[in-house]
Amino acid sequence: MAAETLAPGEESAGAGVTAPAPVLQADAVSKEFPGVLALDRVDFDLQPGEVHVLFGENGAGKSTLIQILAGVYRPSDGSIRFRGQRVVLQGVHHARMLGISAVFQEFSLVPTLTVEENLFLGAELTRRGFIDKSELHRRADGILRQLGFPLRPQQPVHELTRAEQQMVEIAKAFCTDLSVLILDEPTASLTDREAERLFAMVEQAKSRGVGIVYVTHRMSEIRRIGDRITVLRDGRRIATLAVAEADDERLLQLMTGRVISQVFPKIAYRPGRLLLDISNLTVTDHSVRSFSLTVRAGEVVGLAGLVGCGKSEVGRACFGLERIAAGRIVFDGEDVTGRTVREILDRGAFYLPPDRREEGLIMMRSVRENISLPWLAARAFSRFGLLDRRGERARVRDLVRRLNLRPPNIEADLERFSGGNQQKVLLAKGLISAVKLFILDEPTVGVDVGTRVAIYEFVRELCQDGAGILLISSDLPEILHLTNRTYVMYRGELRAELEGAQITQDRVLSNFFERRQAA
Repeated sequence: MAAETLAPGEESAGAGVTAPAPVLQADAVSKEFPGVLALDRVDFDLQPGEVHVLFGENGAGKSTLIQILAGVYRPSDGSIRFRGQRVVLQGVHHARMLGISAVFQEFSLVPTLTVEENLFLGAELTRRGFIDKSELHRRADGILRQLGFPLRPQQPVHELTRAEQQMVEIAKAFCTDLSVLILDEPTASLTDREAERLFAMVEQAKSRGVGIVYVTHRMSEIRRIGDRITVLRDGRRIATLAVAEADDERLLQLMTGRVISQVFPKIAYRPGRLLLDISNLTVTDHSVRSFSLTVRAGEVVGLAGLVGCGKSEVGRACFGLERIAAGRIVFDGEDVTGRTVREILDRGAFYLPPDRREEGLIMMRSVRENISLPWLAARAFSRFGLLDRRGERARVRDLVRRLNLRPPNIEADLERFSGGNQQKVLLAKGLISAVKLFILDEPTVGVDVGTRVAIYEFVRELCQDGAGILLISSDLPEILHLTNRTYVMYRGELRAELEGAQITQDRVLSNFFERRQAA
């Protein structure tokens, strides 16, 4: 398929106005790994003071391209130009010295060092041969204040939340004379307020002439800060166009070949027996207070609200991951309040956490080991008290085919797979045994549209096979299109219960915020 294209700067420059020279440019760049052509003659250019969005499914080549631009990889063919001059990037440090800094999804922080030590790691400020700690502190504090990040320079990184560590990674990029900033899914770990702070920082960088390469799956972010967008598919550039011309349906078709009506499947709701009954639940840290909810077999029940509203804690409490101060949780007719994770899992409930790397998967182990780990003592894998290796491999291969995992190598370490394929493996862990209730906590965070479609299709299949689904999501379209009943939370409490035609964007959003008292 021939790539659509606009001339560099065409969408923002008026008639007769010459666009500025690109600050960074890739010319016919290819990258080949053993047996895989990850990039196939891709052209890409970045103008000063613009946000150029890279868009595509997992495995489309986005990560490979930004790693080439950041100096992690060298291209197998093609060339890179920086400010019009051809360069051969010798590594990440070389790229940073030129003014090209990247913030990847996988953090490169040293947990035992402080925030300020991590900011200048490898580029330490010295005086007479010794590290100048006072200058280090002054510079780090200035950068954090400039970005508006609420971090203490001398705090050890291991004490920070994942969102705060993301802030440190972003701040590192501003420790050099910045010309190009590469952001890879930067809001995946941030709250809405933190994301707004990031967008303000992006606008500030743009105003200083910094060119920004921005990788995201979120349409709203593209509209919020993007200028141009390049769509990749199967390692090739499909199109480069102005964000103003890129409506959702066109982007989806360019990226996957699908129309937007094919994203959300039609789910036939046939509610059966009561599977989950939460009554007046309060957890010990009071992030959830006096909350009640029910889920029946054969239905998808939504739990919506802003990040930090307590919805994740409800799911975790059902799975034995949160301590309960008051209330009762009944699963399939049995009181499981205060039971352990193992006991609840054995009774047929499965929880899919929002952070697959921190809580869901062991990245340095194989696909097979990750999928079978919770079920090693189950009848499917055990014979006479010993692990049935042949049965384990056969069952995992069946799931890999069903999930269309790419590549379909069950012995490969999980860290070699794209984020979307890692998410499929996480979901597969719940498909080994006869699970009655699936608690899906942000199941599509950080994955592309193609993987979303696959996950939504599995939600449909699970529901129609008689499982109950509790869908905990901050993604409004998921709530609107997949659920037949939805609970909306605000600051730990139930704000609304909506059903059928009541589940509209206006009704859901109106319960996300503080209600003003009538005068």
